[in-house]
Amino acid sequence: MSLRFHEIAESNHRTLNPLTDEKLDLLGRICRIASGSRQLDLACGKGELLSRWAAEYGVQGVGVDISKVFLEAARARADELSVADQLNLVEADAATYEDTPESFDIVSCIGATWIGDGLQGTLSLMRRHLRPNGIALVGECYWITPPPQEAYETLGIADGLFTSLADTADRFEDSGFELLEMVLADQDGWDRYVASQWWTISDWLRENPDDSDAPAMRDFLTQARRSHLEYGRQYLGWGVFVARPQLP
Repeated sequence: MSLRFHEIAESNHRTLNPLTDEKLDLLGRICRIASGSRQLDLACGKGELLSRWAAEYGVQGVGVDISKVFLEAARARADELSVADQLNLVEADAATYEDTPESFDIVSCIGATWIGDGLQGTLSLMRRHLRPNGIALVGECYWITPPPQEAYETLGIADGLFTSLADTADRFEDSGFELLEMVLADQDGWDRYVASQWWTISDWLRENPDDSDAPAMRDFLTQARRSHLEYGRQYLGWGVFVARPQLP
């Protein structure tokens, strides 16, 4: 799925993941965020997490994303919550973004572990930014039950990219992190995130029938509906996992 397709499909979303507002608030409460904490959000999207935590907890944040469209929305949200002076929103590749090493109390990557070619590679990218006692927040898919082989192709997911909840915890441990907490999306959150894109895309196709991307977008819509209804709702889970580096 191209960046433009994401920008179209998620144009009406404020949070670009399956967490409901209630669960996003729960995540903030369990993270024990101290006022003035520094947070780096890699692939920050529309910056909802950063803006909320800046407003509620006094976070000083840096958000990094490659999408001009999403960053414009992030800046508008920061202005809306009167926290623009607490945030620095940077257009850059999250996989190669450089900052002062080990300078953040919180490093998050919520639903974009593609930046490190998977969970463990992303944890490695995050580790270099994280203070020794800091916490890492990773949004990641997992398999609720082992899917049939045909689900991988239908959902567009490489075999081995995701695993069970227990094996996800093992991947954190193998990467030198201790899993502390988790907030898992529920089925309604998944449906609101995925299914609400269908209407958005349908509206865009009606308004832009002659756009060069319209045929591919129409195919994407058909595939997205089918894959979620046939396999996604039954087999695929999603959650935010809270971890910190293991003691030496």
